[in-house]
Amino acid sequence: MSRREEIEKKTEALLKPIAESNKVRIYDVEFVKEAGEWYLRAYIDRDGGVDINKCVDVSHALSDALDEHDFIEEAYTLEVSSPGLGRQLKKDRHFENSLGLEVDVKLYKAIDGTKEYTGKLISYDSDTVTIEMPDGEHVFNRKDASSIRLTIDF
Repeated sequence: MSRREEIEKKTEALLKPIAESNKVRIYDVEFVKEAGEWYLRAYIDRDGGVDINKCVDVSHALSDALDEHDFIEEAYTLEVSSPGLGRQLKKDRHFENSLGLEVDVKLYKAIDGTKEYTGKLISYDSDTVTIEMPDGEHVFNRKDASSIRLTIDF
């Protein structure tokens, strides 16, 4: 397990009782470096969505728990937010909860000149995702996708 994964796992463990007491679900936790800065991001959700006040409550409690346990050596910025409407699907639980919904698949390399596909998520496993499009089913390797997100339909 990488250092990044270890930090995410420990943070999620600290976040679990905080999420339960605030009546929210943990959508994801990520520890990423962007433009030379480290960010610890916790995404929370609940039926009907979360508002800014709930994010603030969870952020304060998580910040206190992180200070108490002090297992992150790097300086970082803590962010707590909703995963948003066009949420990225990364973990199996994300795919499971999104079966039957429309997703956008963006690939690192084009297939037949196309890098972006949109269709209904009909299945997944640890290596692949399958979407249904008007011309039939398309199977993509998860490692070949730069992102898989819920489609935002306005």
